[in-house]
Amino acid sequence: MQLAHNILLGLLAVIFLVSGTMKLSGNPKGLQGTREVNIGDRIARLIGLVEAVAAVGLIYAIRYPEELIGWLAILTLWVAMGVAVYAHSKANKMKSAAPAIILLILLSAVLVIA
Repeated sequence: MQLAHNILLGLLAVIFLVSGTMKLSGNPKGLQGTREVNIGDRIARLIGLVEAVAAVGLIYAIRYPEELIGWLAILTLWVAMGVAVYAHSKANKMKSAAPAIILLILLSAVLVIA
């Protein structure tokens, strides 16, 4: 069970690190999703920073599973994806919320498996 947990953490870490750095760098493709739901670029870059830092926390959680930092990283990303789904819903763009919904499900699985 620990192996599945670590694989999920690694997968999520890569996804959020890439997503966060794309937003943080100001890459138009990285900011496209937030622009669709009328979130400003400054806020989107802040979201990217949170995603990237939390991704590092997920990597830390693989090495030190008993530490609180891993749990905080997972919960931070879980809340972020919940807010993303809400933002897409509010903007009537639920089709583009699919990645956030999938990531929310995967983060929930990580919480349950642990």
